[in-house]
Amino acid sequence: MSAPLVDRVRERLAQETAPLRPSVVAAAIRAESGGVLGDAEVLRSLRELQTELTGAGALDPLLSAPGTTDVLVTAPDAVWIDDGRGLRRTSVRFADEAAVRRLAQRLALTAGRRLDEAQPWVDGHLLAPGPGGQLTVRLHAVLPPVAAAGTCLSLRVLRPANQNLDALTAAGTLTPEAAGLLRDILAARLAFVVSGGTGAGKTTLLAALLAAVPHTERIVCVEDAAELAPDHPHLVKLVARGANVEGAGEVTVRDLVRQALRMRPDRIVIGEVRGPEVVDLLSALNTGHDGGAGTVHANSPAEVPARFEALAALGGLDRAALHSQLAAAIQVVLHVARDRAGRRHLAEIGLLYRAEGGSVDVVRCWHRDDGFGPGAGQLRALLRARDGS
Repeated sequence: MSAPLVDRVRERLAQETAPLRPSVVAAAIRAESGGVLGDAEVLRSLRELQTELTGAGALDPLLSAPGTTDVLVTAPDAVWIDDGRGLRRTSVRFADEAAVRRLAQRLALTAGRRLDEAQPWVDGHLLAPGPGGQLTVRLHAVLPPVAAAGTCLSLRVLRPANQNLDALTAAGTLTPEAAGLLRDILAARLAFVVSGGTGAGKTTLLAALLAAVPHTERIVCVEDAAELAPDHPHLVKLVARGANVEGAGEVTVRDLVRQALRMRPDRIVIGEVRGPEVVDLLSALNTGHDGGAGTVHANSPAEVPARFEALAALGGLDRAALHSQLAAAIQVVLHVARDRAGRRHLAEIGLLYRAEGGSVDVVRCWHRDDGFGPGAGQLRALLRARDGS
């Protein structure tokens, strides 16, 4: 099927108000080809167009493959996949740069976003078919000339995080020693954040910890995208919503944190702390809501206070006020990382404390390689004071 014919068929289908069933697409092919194509050629063209017009097109098999976390397109002939074993190049190819651009723009439209010369990047969420049902996919795309080498498309598969601590221990993500310490932290209702890089397993560990919360407690969880799915009978999930193509209808994480406070939570959880909502979270944890939790991007536990400081500035909280609130609101940092083979694990447990001068620092309590550290005694004392161990 020639490129001009594909373009003409696509333009005809764009004017269709009915669902794009195979019969509708086939009729458009015959009409635009002048009826000169035989049945076999129409069928081949139909398959080609259906691949381009539905779902994520040629990327659908990669997204639905077991274990896929990321699918990245950096050029028509450069499609990469990460399934937990690190990035590797696939055999998937696009016809040209225009085909990648069309896919990115169609996915943006599906996610209720604009992607064009006036708005050359997009960040949104969409649904894709998976082996056990629909998957939530985080979409990011950038068009030229911002992306100098051509359209860049990044798709992250947000699989429901529903493992428990026993499963993570059996998989080697947690050592038995660390798993026991985590249970003590939960029992003591210490507030904690899970830190780590992108794809390190922050959400997976947080979901496992929430599943271990006593079933008599009510958890209100706020997320940017629905990822957390712990096995807990009293979990209330609030999910943010982006603005539509007209720029209306946005519901932010910060809006939902404020609503969560009115829902009688025993524990407030933010799936990912990455904006001014950190101000509301710290305020909530300083007003009697013990045991709160969240995740945050950081390269090490020691960098978590600086990360909170940067985020709080977005919410209008100055450095002194942030450190004062942080010291009283959050006690523990759980840091996850990947080893060189791509395996995820809990690497370190740190304790936040108020240092001289009023700033908050982190002392190591436990490390996967070195065992208990200099802050272990302080953590045990805190657990005893909270009747957690």
